[in-house]
Amino acid sequence: MHVSGPTSSRWTAYLGLLSALSAAFAPAVAVKEHDFKKCHQSGFCTRNRAFADHALAATSWQSPYSIAPESAEFKDGQYHAVILKTINDSGDTVRLPITVSFLESGTARVTVDEEKRQKREIELRHDSKARKERYNEAEQWVIVGGTALDTAAKVDYEDKTQLTVKYGPSSKFEATIKLSPFSIDFKRDGATQIKFNDQGLLNVEHWRPKIEKPAPAPESEKQEGESSESAESAESTESAKAEETKEEEPKGEDESTWWEETFGSNTDSKPRGPESVALDISFVGYEHVYGIPSHAGPLSLKQTRGGDGNYQEPYRLYNADVFEYILDSPMTLYGAIPFMQAHRKDSSVGVFWLNAAETWIDITKSKDSKNPLSLGTKSKTNTHTHWISESGLLDVFVFLGPTPKDLTAKYGELTGTTAMPEEFALGYHQCRWNYVSDEDVKDVDRKMDKFGMPYDVIWLDIEYTDEKKYFTWDKHMFADPIGMGKQLDSHGRKLVTIIDPHIKNTDNYPVVAELKSKDLAVKNKEGNIFEGWCWPGSSHWVDAFGPAAREWWASLFKYDRFKGTMENTWIWNDMNEPSVFNGPETTMPKDNLHHGNWEHRDVHNLNGMTFQNATYHALQTRKPGELRRPFVLTRAFFAGSQRVGAMWTGDNQAAWDHLQASIPMVLSQGISGFPFAGADVGGFFGNPGKDLLTRWYQAGAFYPFFRGHAHIDARRREPYLAGEPYTTIIAAALRLRYSLLPSWYTAFRHAHIDGTPIIKPMFYTHPADEAGFALDDQFFVGTTGLLAKPVTEEGKESVDVWIPDDETYYDYFTYQVVPTAKGKSVTLRAPLEKIPLLMRGGHIFARRDTPRRSSALMKWDPYTLVVVLGKNGAAKAEGDLYADDGESYEFEKGEYVHRRFEFDGARGVLESSDFEGRDCATKKCAWMDQMREVTIDTVVIVGAPAKWAGKKTVHVENQGRNWDARIEYTPAAEGRAAFAVVRKMGARVGTDWTVDFS
Repeated sequence: MHVSGPTSSRWTAYLGLLSALSAAFAPAVAVKEHDFKKCHQSGFCTRNRAFADHALAATSWQSPYSIAPESAEFKDGQYHAVILKTINDSGDTVRLPITVSFLESGTARVTVDEEKRQKREIELRHDSKARKERYNEAEQWVIVGGTALDTAAKVDYEDKTQLTVKYGPSSKFEATIKLSPFSIDFKRDGATQIKFNDQGLLNVEHWRPKIEKPAPAPESEKQEGESSESAESAESTESAKAEETKEEEPKGEDESTWWEETFGSNTDSKPRGPESVALDISFVGYEHVYGIPSHAGPLSLKQTRGGDGNYQEPYRLYNADVFEYILDSPMTLYGAIPFMQAHRKDSSVGVFWLNAAETWIDITKSKDSKNPLSLGTKSKTNTHTHWISESGLLDVFVFLGPTPKDLTAKYGELTGTTAMPEEFALGYHQCRWNYVSDEDVKDVDRKMDKFGMPYDVIWLDIEYTDEKKYFTWDKHMFADPIGMGKQLDSHGRKLVTIIDPHIKNTDNYPVVAELKSKDLAVKNKEGNIFEGWCWPGSSHWVDAFGPAAREWWASLFKYDRFKGTMENTWIWNDMNEPSVFNGPETTMPKDNLHHGNWEHRDVHNLNGMTFQNATYHALQTRKPGELRRPFVLTRAFFAGSQRVGAMWTGDNQAAWDHLQASIPMVLSQGISGFPFAGADVGGFFGNPGKDLLTRWYQAGAFYPFFRGHAHIDARRREPYLAGEPYTTIIAAALRLRYSLLPSWYTAFRHAHIDGTPIIKPMFYTHPADEAGFALDDQFFVGTTGLLAKPVTEEGKESVDVWIPDDETYYDYFTYQVVPTAKGKSVTLRAPLEKIPLLMRGGHIFARRDTPRRSSALMKWDPYTLVVVLGKNGAAKAEGDLYADDGESYEFEKGEYVHRRFEFDGARGVLESSDFEGRDCATKKCAWMDQMREVTIDTVVIVGAPAKWAGKKTVHVENQGRNWDARIEYTPAAEGRAAFAVVRKMGARVGTDWTVDFS
């Protein structure tokens, strides 16, 4: 969910009729771009773009930032100095402390502050209670590790103009810091990869006092007899004053948005004046850049300074309630991760811009024939980026790769990896705004079973509450929530209820009374509790930045407080950008105050993460000793949100182009460290045709987060309502998802360990194949070798799949050998009932083939292994399987199974060994005691060698026992590969075993 209105007057009218119309309300129009700022409507973006225009157009531009040599010191892996910013023709300067930290991981960090603000030697306007410092607490929310200094880093070269530091593993990275003008050149193996301030666009807007200019006297008041002496005296005084304030009023600077700024009917008071930070970051020799979600555009980011096919606007990161968002646009959406990667053939690098304020990013590209990486006269493309944030520190991490996996791993080390979810969360989620009663929920539950459609979770949107008061139930429509929860629990299913951050301001509501009495809400600029409008009408917002607020928030979720909830109840956090219907850009005023008196402008993009974090920890403490992994879905997010739940792409439309856009959006989340992502299947707004709905389920079966959702005004579209043949086709897509749950869960394990994306774009899996770098409509799933390309165009009954290598590919369902050539596309038939899904040779993956109603009912089912052989029958295939209890934290104590499977074609042997070399069977792990009867029941070998024809049995060895298992061989025919099936193989899944096919 949800929608929000474009004007405060509209919401005034709406709220006046709230009690009568709330269930029926729904705007009929899509988002209006003019409701959200463009760069020219954002003062700091306009100023920095103008600064860039001037710098890049000037024939002899030199950046006014230089390091004071006497201030520099390098010790224990850190370089400390002071950058002097020259601010006028007289040579006056502002001091900007800089720290360059070289970390053991090979990551570098560059942090720039402002001395005057750092020391609180500034004055605030309007008697503001805001903090005087630049916001410096983002890392407390975002950074969880990876910051140990590389004390072995050393200065390799130094003179009066620069120094070079070698750092990282084997000292293969180096940073050359040039003193005047300041810049940094980051190299790997001697070759430049990334440059800071190469174009001279570094800009730190320093503090200066507001000089109140006297209004000019009206002409009628000027006396003709005014003496020349007094005129000369006035001129002299003004001249002296102008000289005194030269620092504060640079000639030619536009001050119109320095001290306050208006957008729509809202005025931002800006008590600290202008304070933006900006820096140009160049990726030398890189044409493709990725990341910085969330935006509804291609995976490979576009240029933003105009030109054919490019954007005119910078990419914007400012979490906002952008309902029915438009596509192919750099405009802001619900979440922000300022992590960008650049990729060229066999090389990836990246930067992470740690700033939670509103941020704009320009991207341009240029040809550089002088690039040392060029071959002969062929020029290489450089990508130039210009990062602009409204406030806070300039704080940037640099990753030098060289592989995409290196980037996601190092980023995950810093910000944390994906929380290991409960296994049910990977199943199908059924949602709409709104299921109208507990009987409605139970009826949907029964009908999903009746039509053979597996699912794990049913969701309740805001209408389940008593007049939009969270932690309550509508006593008429949800009279028996416990009975509803028990029915779901009997089928192994869960309930998710929505809880938003706005708390209804009304009498006889204990939650808002406590919020006020405990002083735990966000404040306005005067320091009083902030009041705005959202779904309940007049509302206050819990300030999840405060420890006391988080502790109080946790108390609300306890079972005896949130009555009607059970152990199978989990939470959905929506509207947490935050969405404020009568606020600027449908969000909170920037001069609001949070815990510690930080302005909202400083922490805006962190707000959703802090709220989701508070809910996550609240669910961990609902009952003493419960200790189960929480499930919390969020709409707003920031770097680090991956540690506490899942996200979805917001209020999309029931349209083919929104289905198409969902795939690059989810892929972008994955490579940016937040892979537990999905889009509303079917589209939130509107009524999808049956073909679209069916194709969306087929695509959604490959989203890491798989949920169907619909607007309150949309027709009911539970999958069993589609009618034949659609119902059967959708059910098949659902069952495909459930059969592959073991492999999905294994992919989540890898994401949890090292930040690996769950679904992977072509540049990630095949970093040497340039033709795949811009592809964003097909992807590999985990370690399975499954290559999916959902059909996303109306009426299409075929797809063109690009083949990245010379391995053998097979159709997943028929075992047809796909006629392929490396780097070429192959056309696959894909009628409505067909999902284009290929298996790549050389892989082994696990599934569970017994159809069940929910993942909980699959818990003790046997496994099937699919072994996919490559071109050469003697080649090896490999894969892995991870399993744990699916809900507790016992896996952190080693209570899990993680097996490595290898097939050696030359020996004709399939083996299972522990993925990490543990000997869990000997140690008699408690989890293994529970799993002792779970076996590998079936092995399917696709591409089986012809010499197996006529073979009746294979030999199995497991834990000192030996037996023969039956094998059935089917020869190749009419383009289909030969395959063999071992029945009732029977080896215990958590133990070492071998199957001998020789």
